[in-house]
Amino acid sequence: MKKLLFLILLIGVMFLQSCTKENTDDHIDDPMESDEVLFVQSELDRMSLSEKVGQMLQAERASITPEEVKTYNIGSILSGGGSHPFAFDDSPDDWADMVSQFQQAALASSSGIPLLYGVDAVHGHNNVYGATIFPHNINLGMAGDAELIRRIGEATAKEVKSTGIHWNFSPAVSVAQDIRWGRTYESFGEDPMIHDRLVGAFIEGLQTHDVIATAKHFIADGGTMNGTDQGDVLQSKAMIRAIHLPPYVKAIEAGVGSIMISFSSINGLKMHGNSYWITDVLKEELGFDGIVLSDWNATFQLPGDFRTQLSTAINAGIDMLMLPTDWKSAHEEIITAVNTGMIDDERIDDAVGRIILIKMRNGLYDNPFDRLDPSTNFGTLEHQLLAREAASKSFVLLKDQDVFPLSKGDDIYITGPGSDHVGVLSGGWTTYWQGNTNAEIGTGSSIKDALVNRLTSSPGTVVDTISGAEIVIVVMNEVPYAEGFGDTSDPSIFGGLSDPANQAAYNEAVAAKALGKTVIGVLSSGRPLILGDVLESFDAFVAIFLPGSEGGEALVDNLYGDAPFRGTLSFSWPASLDYFTLGPSEATILFPLGYGLKVDDE
Repeated sequence: MKKLLFLILLIGVMFLQSCTKENTDDHIDDPMESDEVLFVQSELDRMSLSEKVGQMLQAERASITPEEVKTYNIGSILSGGGSHPFAFDDSPDDWADMVSQFQQAALASSSGIPLLYGVDAVHGHNNVYGATIFPHNINLGMAGDAELIRRIGEATAKEVKSTGIHWNFSPAVSVAQDIRWGRTYESFGEDPMIHDRLVGAFIEGLQTHDVIATAKHFIADGGTMNGTDQGDVLQSKAMIRAIHLPPYVKAIEAGVGSIMISFSSINGLKMHGNSYWITDVLKEELGFDGIVLSDWNATFQLPGDFRTQLSTAINAGIDMLMLPTDWKSAHEEIITAVNTGMIDDERIDDAVGRIILIKMRNGLYDNPFDRLDPSTNFGTLEHQLLAREAASKSFVLLKDQDVFPLSKGDDIYITGPGSDHVGVLSGGWTTYWQGNTNAEIGTGSSIKDALVNRLTSSPGTVVDTISGAEIVIVVMNEVPYAEGFGDTSDPSIFGGLSDPANQAAYNEAVAAKALGKTVIGVLSSGRPLILGDVLESFDAFVAIFLPGSEGGEALVDNLYGDAPFRGTLSFSWPASLDYFTLGPSEATILFPLGYGLKVDDE
């Protein structure tokens, strides 16, 4: 009877999906296909409870062995940010060999079900040395180009698949409402309409080559009070539906294979225990039939002992549990919870059925060792040029007093902490979780290097003193950061997480202005920063945000007019801290949403 109920439920969900979304991914068949339903049910019929629970667990690669994967029938492995097979400069072959060893173990388990290997490839395959580092989502929101973002998604899929990995925990579709949040740069913008244009295209690109995309973090992670990471969202259901739900509708319409739940709470209730949003809305109302994944150890933030926490999360609708180091004890606790009635068999079958369905749809049963050739798909010139194009289209020109395009006959002095530093241009989630603080990261060019290269065969040159230059370029920045560590109460150019060397660089700008030089300001940051009266000391000012490894070359393209300034703000730019207490108004906003000068503007 339980199996019949599950079969009826699965058919119902698939029928609802067929009525509400158009399938856009070539490798995913019509969700109404009866062979999918029958395959899933046949797999469930032959599995023990222990095997099913193993499929629901995701361990971190450093905390599990291939033999344990085999013994426990583990469903998934991940590499956390900065977790590499051996070292930070491991090659694509090193990655693929590691994934293959885990996959061989999974296939040798009693269930024989292939595993999914996941990674946070949030702006390119950023964990892997030599990968193309694309601009972060904040830049892509400034560019606002759906076809461009589709191509970036596919390029990322190629680089991910060239390491033998099948699952990408991207994109973040957070509608960030407060730039004090340290994950602002992972958002396309503050307006859900920006996401409406971009989310579907990005997911369609990411899910090529049988790579599974993940929309995250469900729901309203960008709406916490004061922009506090993992904080509380004090909003009505109607407001959440209006602002934060639309990107997930687009993601499901695009066929997204998984959705990750947010650490944050809604009106005091942790999302990982919120059955209304996960089951009632996401699964039943929206008809999502993919994998609902927990975030890193997020279940530990629920009330009660470990067994209760796991039961609460699973009963709320979470299918796979990201428990990097505690997966083994979770296996035992979940089995006990089922045997004592804390979790129903039907809920286990629903969770495991979804995991099996996505594995089947994405080719793991047919070819669990599928991999693209890294020599033609990883860190290629084509991908680097695409990243350069994306960066160029994302730069927002905030001020221009007839400065551009520059003449290649002018001598240039360039300074500032971000002027000769690819790590700064790439931001968080680059090589390591909190970003790479090295000036050279194994790929790309700094702004200074790109400038020197551009002027090699021209009358102009890069000089060592302000006095010897016609043009002075000052590059200021925030330091790299990621979630949690990126929160700040002072998002300003000389405070918060801004580089301490910004002040000295600005002093050089003031001195250059006093000498009558043409002074250009460049700001690389994960969000708009309060500028005070800084703009008065610059003849032109460009916000480049976090453009990635090709940001240096891209900026030089724009400075010399080889590519036009096209970016427009996807976030309002606050004039002062009053913005956060008084709200948006003419007095508190320096540059409005959608602002961006063009060189030929009056």
